[in-house]
Amino acid sequence: MIFIHHILTTVDDIVWGPFMMALLIGTGIYLTFRLRGVQARKFVYAFRLITKHKEEGRGDISPFRALMTSLSGTIGTCNIAGVATAISLGGPGALFWMWLTAIVGMATKFVEY
Repeated sequence: MIFIHHILTTVDDIVWGPFMMALLIGTGIYLTFRLRGVQARKFVYAFRLITKHKEEGRGDISPFRALMTSLSGTIGTCNIAGVATAISLGGPGALFWMWLTAIVGMATKFVEY
């Protein structure tokens, strides 16, 4: 039993260690440059789309409601609790690094769809 625990801990350290974090953030930075900063370039356009009032038709939802539904499935409760935990353990600097990671993560999320 202890042997299996040791194997799983070793695999977990390799998979979720610094290499994976560098790979995820590096991919976000690469995609940000490759897509020429899609996060900043299309921000006004995206904001205009979600605030636009459109005529309600049968079975249609507004762009804002579609965005909120998508975000609720993406973010979830664990990310909210994770932010609170990171701030309590890491201090205000953790919030800065989460924002920086989120900016490059936007390009990754854009490419996912």
